[in-house]
Amino acid sequence: MRSCLRLWSLVLCCLLLWSAVPVAAEEPEHIGARRELFVDDWMIHSLNNARQELHHPTPQEIAITYDGPAEGNISYYVRILKDGDTYRMYYRGAHYDWEKSKTTHQVVCYAESDDAIHWTKPDLGLFEFKGSKQNNIVWMGTGAHNFSPFLDSNPACKPDEKFKALGSGKGGLFAFASPDGIHWQLMQDKPVITKGAFDSQNLAFWDEHRGRYVDFHRGFTNKVRAIMTCTSDDFLKWTAPKFIDIKDSPAQHLYTNATIAYPRAPHLFLAFPKRFVPSRKAAWHPNPKNNHPGVSDGVLMTSRDGNTWKRWDEAFLRPGQNRERWWQRNNHIAWGITTTPSPLPGQVPELSLYAIENYYVGPCRLRRFTLRQDGFVSINAPYTGGEVTTRLITFDKSQGDTPVELELNLATSAAGSVQYELLDESGTPIPGFTLKESEEFYGDELAHTATWKGNSDLSQLAGKPVRVRFVLKDADLYSLRFRNE
Repeated sequence: MRSCLRLWSLVLCCLLLWSAVPVAAEEPEHIGARRELFVDDWMIHSLNNARQELHHPTPQEIAITYDGPAEGNISYYVRILKDGDTYRMYYRGAHYDWEKSKTTHQVVCYAESDDAIHWTKPDLGLFEFKGSKQNNIVWMGTGAHNFSPFLDSNPACKPDEKFKALGSGKGGLFAFASPDGIHWQLMQDKPVITKGAFDSQNLAFWDEHRGRYVDFHRGFTNKVRAIMTCTSDDFLKWTAPKFIDIKDSPAQHLYTNATIAYPRAPHLFLAFPKRFVPSRKAAWHPNPKNNHPGVSDGVLMTSRDGNTWKRWDEAFLRPGQNRERWWQRNNHIAWGITTTPSPLPGQVPELSLYAIENYYVGPCRLRRFTLRQDGFVSINAPYTGGEVTTRLITFDKSQGDTPVELELNLATSAAGSVQYELLDESGTPIPGFTLKESEEFYGDELAHTATWKGNSDLSQLAGKPVRVRFVLKDADLYSLRFRNE
């Protein structure tokens, strides 16, 4: 009995000592004035009867049909970028001959637009194809299979290397440069990246947020198509490639990656891989004797460092009811997102994405899709109501005399609403910014300014750790930022 009492006394002492040890407080994350999206769980401290909801782009018109002299039914690996007032499109011009079961040619073609909706194919006269230079070819030879350019925003970029590109050749990925995006040349005669499997749209760009070039290209792991990454300071010498880590998602074939630094929040990488399912095949095919297996869709991934990624396993872009999209390697999302005017009166500009359809069937074409700005994922709550509370954060003070304000991208139904309050480190509502003092917002805005009894100025809280608590009813919250200019 005495031994039992001594044992319980020892246990009680240990519990008291353990309870006396202070629990490490959550360190606030400084977000400054940058925009934060809810595409991952980084900003989320807690959810109550609310969830992250994946949204889907809306199909629009055919942007371009690849039916030119140097194009064909497997024109592919599309890249779209903005250069001043001009939108540029690069893609592989190629054709597959079903009778001979082979690809007839591969060249790099070019189109341009002043609105990212209507595209033209200029007659460049640079390369001869089938006895004529009347075509839109900008490159032939090494790298033509998957030539992927970008506009280099590196402050140290040389004027004659304003545009750069990667393309695969013997031994790996080769580097290209151009002063104008039309006239290209190899930067050196040997590949710059040699570890990987390069039969895909392998890409690189200048990462403004981190001050380096970053690459994403194909590799295989356990016979499954995967994504590798590496970095460089000068575009010629690269770190050893390694596979990205896609946590909590099953191994699936990721045929392309289409990775970007999201322009409205460049610290966030977004990727739009084409997910390939080789074990399935379409119930129809225009040439049954050559019915290659495989169906595809588009998925969404996001990362804050380029190495660790979250993948939404539900499709971001489904094949839909167009039967040509339900075969083989369709639904490749082009590398590049643009902002285009909405055709609806009074609507703000929207994002445009582009995806291949009718691949191998022909004529191969590119369809435009649209999505709300920041509209990839939202915090959604039903009519019964729900809540989300952010992680502990700090934000910057004002740049000048303007107030610091909480800017929200959000939407409700006619009967829905959103309210908000600011909490201190202990979780206590901050006087002047409580839920009772919050406006009851209903509407649909990309840049709504939060107010509490008409007051929107948060300058007194700049630099102090806070959380934001949102109470939603039949509503979606897409992004937030503390605007200070």
